[in-house]
Amino acid sequence: MKTTSLSRFQRVALAVTVTTALASAAMLSLPKNAIALSAPTAAVGVGVQYGPPSFADLAERVEPAVVSIAVTGKTDVSAEMNGQQFQMPQFPEGGPFGDFFRQFGGRVPGMPGAGNSAQREFQGAGSGFIISADGYVVTNNHVVEHATEIGVILQDGSRYEATIKGRDPKTDLALLKVNTDEPLPFVELGDSDSARVGEWVVAVGNPFGLGGTVTAGILSARGRDINSGPYDDYLQVDAPINRGNSGGPLFNNRGQVIGVNSAIYSPSGGSVGIGFAIPSNLVRDVVAELETNGKVARGWLGVRIQSLTDEIAESLGLEETHGALVAGVEPGSPAARGGVKPGDVIVSLNGEKLDDFKDLSKLVAKAKAGSDSTLQVKRQGETHKLTVEIGNMPDDGVKVALADDAASDDTAKLGVYLSELTPEARQRYRIGKDTEGVLVTGVQQGSPAAKAGIEAGQVINMVGQQTVKSPEEVIFQVKQAAAEKKSSVLLMLEHNGMQRFVAVKFARA
Repeated sequence: MKTTSLSRFQRVALAVTVTTALASAAMLSLPKNAIALSAPTAAVGVGVQYGPPSFADLAERVEPAVVSIAVTGKTDVSAEMNGQQFQMPQFPEGGPFGDFFRQFGGRVPGMPGAGNSAQREFQGAGSGFIISADGYVVTNNHVVEHATEIGVILQDGSRYEATIKGRDPKTDLALLKVNTDEPLPFVELGDSDSARVGEWVVAVGNPFGLGGTVTAGILSARGRDINSGPYDDYLQVDAPINRGNSGGPLFNNRGQVIGVNSAIYSPSGGSVGIGFAIPSNLVRDVVAELETNGKVARGWLGVRIQSLTDEIAESLGLEETHGALVAGVEPGSPAARGGVKPGDVIVSLNGEKLDDFKDLSKLVAKAKAGSDSTLQVKRQGETHKLTVEIGNMPDDGVKVALADDAASDDTAKLGVYLSELTPEARQRYRIGKDTEGVLVTGVQQGSPAAKAGIEAGQVINMVGQQTVKSPEEVIFQVKQAAAEKKSSVLLMLEHNGMQRFVAVKFARA
């Protein structure tokens, strides 16, 4: 057989020819919607570099509609105790996401100190984006919730005064209205449901007050629950998001907003590549209601629920862990009137299966108040269908205050649920206008609070010798008592105009 010997020059030329041919064939085989990355021409002494497609055109197109938000406001701060300033946690302590920092809008409010609270003026900075030419701006609720003055600064430096059109603390969204007669640049909300894990995303905002900044990454995961509220369904991204990016938009590669940057995971407070954005499809629904009503009306069932673990399912004789375990039913609530009982396992609502216990909160919230819904529940080995009339979610926003939130490691667990004394709460529980304190909206069965005889509808006037007017103040004082290694905490309770002191023993972890 005849062999041919090629010179070094010929071998190199042949290799280049083959490589070019293979590259051409690969390009022809690409799907129509694929983005081809072209290799830059190598110059003498310059190494060949490859990278993602440029985001310059996208950034140039969307940046004019992304704004910086300057906030002036007042918040409560506590007197310093033992040389340290106590700060209110932004997420429940003791949970798997206890290190999440939600308040990265440029300010951190202080923990109100019972009996020593004072008003402090602060200045903060966040981000937002314009969604209409007439000046509607979307941002996070926590960026503007304590604001007395709001300024919106555009990319070209022009500044406008803005007012709050509506806020929704449960999803951490707020809608602002810029006062202007001129049409403003705006961006569109895209379809977050169509966003796929691994796709490029671009975050634009105002980190550390530096002004408009663009960062890029990929969509890392969907449906993240970070224990920030009952409707958690976050997009997780690795695009760098820092303090001040809060409320800014997250774009897909078509320049559509698919999320609102709202939270980060960070041991240090800076970006470590784990950020969270509220999906645009949720944003669209919330913003529409805020524009129309100034708040979001949600359905209400009146149950306290928890996850169904393998151990609990086995003890109840259930083969699956799908559903929501009813830990308590609020007296007089739609659930109570419909026959729901503690210990029931709700497995579906209107035929829609509950894969996770938090699915129930989301489905009920979407239901229209006054409408009848069918619950399928499992009770003592039998399946029942219950019809309940969905109610309006109360405005007082029941808070899980001392059931688990106040507990971590050795911290006390009292097992009570608290809320502010709002006009609606006063009317519901028939509490006089002169009564001051914090409303008990529920008590966990078997908890120290239950053993002490505390019931829903009672008002906590004092913790120890300190008067309290908010759930946060109760939490703070209870934690202080626990930190001092006391075996119990003294509460003054008021009910039907009568006051009495009750000592509640701590349950240690």
